[in-house]
Amino acid sequence: MNLLLISAADYCDAGQVRITDRRLQHLRQVLGASVGDELRVGEIDGLIGTGVVRELDDKRAILAVALDQPAPDKLPLRLVLALPRPKMLRRILRTAAELGVAELHLINSYRVEKSYWQTPALAPPTVREYLLQGLEQARDTRVPEVVCHRRFRPFVEDTLPGLARDHIALLAQPGAYPACPRDSREPTLLVIGPEGGFIPYEVDKLQAAGCRAVSLGPRILRVETALTALLGRLF
Repeated sequence: MNLLLISAADYCDAGQVRITDRRLQHLRQVLGASVGDELRVGEIDGLIGTGVVRELDDKRAILAVALDQPAPDKLPLRLVLALPRPKMLRRILRTAAELGVAELHLINSYRVEKSYWQTPALAPPTVREYLLQGLEQARDTRVPEVVCHRRFRPFVEDTLPGLARDHIALLAQPGAYPACPRDSREPTLLVIGPEGGFIPYEVDKLQAAGCRAVSLGPRILRVETALTALLGRLF
């Protein structure tokens, strides 16, 4: 935790917050905080600043906070991702938040098992918790938007064209495709499929919707590895 995230519900007085949950355990057991220590603090979807520990015991921490700095800029990116298996989803949510993704669309694919859509990891409170963990790591406060699309064809035909408008639309797909561009820094919509890529029908539909297929080379990468490599290359 490189940033202590707080919310409006944590305020107990003007300029003071009360911490009682897992963040308290982290303050005491990991950071070894004590009264008088100054910490980096940010309000969810708000400003960043400092917090001074005024009181601390095994029940609560009281911090005096002063927030006056903006959060870092997000990437100019819309990320579209075939829903990964639950264990990988947790890591990807954290990684996406760490890297500055502002908007994430989870979609269906032939290679996405139906059971993935039933996982507790997709429950909104759980998704939010993993995103917050990524923000804490990256010292960011703005929570990415996550949208689920359970049907592939309606998404590609009805939703994707609007998302791709005024964006460079790229489809990361294994195969003999042109190399992914470098350092484009342009508003980009990036589509990443399941491990092994989309099936030919899905590739055709995505290309018909305006996506240009690109490759990272001959290796078949895990989704989380591909995500990190693609964002590092593009931005």
